[in-house]
Amino acid sequence: MNINPFDILKNAQRLQEQMGNLQNKLAAIIVTGQSGGGMVEVDINGRMEVLAVRIAPEAAEDIRMLQDLTAAAFNAALEKVRDRTGAEMGNLASGFGLPPGSVPGGFPAGQ
Repeated sequence: MNINPFDILKNAQRLQEQMGNLQNKLAAIIVTGQSGGGMVEVDINGRMEVLAVRIAPEAAEDIRMLQDLTAAAFNAALEKVRDRTGAEMGNLASGFGLPPGSVPGGFPAGQ
């Protein structure tokens, strides 16, 4: 099997370009995690940046409950964004004939 180094370089450049495009897509992904029946909501983007936190006034009456609800809402948002970013990373990998999980920066579910 002959491997052409120019083909490798061309593919690496294409992958770098696609990764740049993916970064833009990730910034545009916005998900909301909720807890307590919507008493606490957390918005994060595909870059794992928290964009907003909304707390219903009744949730603020019990600080321990508020802490738990905030953590639960954040974790729910993370799970959603992992699913979305994982799908985007899978699309990128499949475009290069790579197996899932082989593109750096993916966020497998549960990690």
